[in-house]
Amino acid sequence: MAQAENLFLRKQLGLYQEPKVKPRRLRPADRLVMVLLSRWLDWRDALVVVKPETLLRWHRAGFRLFRRWKSRGRGRPPLPDSLCTLIGQMAADNPTWGEERIASELFLKLGLRVSPRTVRTYMPKGPGGCGLRGRGDQRWVTFVRNHAEAIVACDFFVSVTATFRVLYVFVMMEIGSRKILHCNITEHPTAEWTLQQLREAIPCHHQWRFLIHDRDSIFSKRTDDVVRRMGLRVLRTPVRAPKANAFAERLVGTIRRECLDWLIPLSENHLRRMLREWVRHYNEARPHASLGPGIPEPPDGLPVPLQEHRHHLPEASRVVSAPILGGLHHEYRLDAAA
Repeated sequence: MAQAENLFLRKQLGLYQEPKVKPRRLRPADRLVMVLLSRWLDWRDALVVVKPETLLRWHRAGFRLFRRWKSRGRGRPPLPDSLCTLIGQMAADNPTWGEERIASELFLKLGLRVSPRTVRTYMPKGPGGCGLRGRGDQRWVTFVRNHAEAIVACDFFVSVTATFRVLYVFVMMEIGSRKILHCNITEHPTAEWTLQQLREAIPCHHQWRFLIHDRDSIFSKRTDDVVRRMGLRVLRTPVRAPKANAFAERLVGTIRRECLDWLIPLSENHLRRMLREWVRHYNEARPHASLGPGIPEPPDGLPVPLQEHRHHLPEASRVVSAPILGGLHHEYRLDAAA
């Protein structure tokens, strides 16, 4: 009688093991039925022999279900539909932005506190930029951090026009504020031209103490001598050590990722206009994660005070966007609703 009951139980649960037929895996519902039937049936004889790993897997799955049941109805409230739509629109309008950039834009421009992880959840799937933290020698990093407000860095990079003209771009930035101090273009860079750019970028009364550049021959000995007479100590990076000028290298990478990789300059003047617009956006509107986030030269009214509710805008306001570089990027601000 007991054997007949066990056979019936196996067939009902689909656990009957025929010769040369692999038994199917138990479902959670099957396990629940077996627990209920165990009160009046000898279910141990009806089980297929399993491995210890299988029992451990069952235990983990059961614990996950238990924790899910215990945590029901809790957790952070979902974002409003309007904010989810705005995040998706910002990600679609700005393909080079990552979750850190969008979270900073919402925090500084709109006063909305949304974590980057939450922003990533509502971003459409696709390529996007992301913040990277540079690594380098600890002594050099400590030096740069302690003197960031007194250091300026400069570097050259190339850009190719539609007619395959190679143009050289010179950029100079203040490390402490991340502000681009100077940007200019030439087809034939020389030491004298570079010196003139330094004269235009460095005012008579300044508070900087150091200038970092690489060992390119365009930074001649005369150029360094003139810079020293301007009150700056020249720091030449070691040979084949671009990380020693990491801030300028990162700036060049940002210019390429957010501007030049998406546009083809038609001429020198066209490239100059594009960089002039992007530099203004970089200095006055682009959030920088290393500043807290912050903006090197924020206009009046920024950053916006935090809203009373972290995910809701005031009812009497609306979000206005302004395209940059023909819509490659957008700047957002709060405006009173009409």
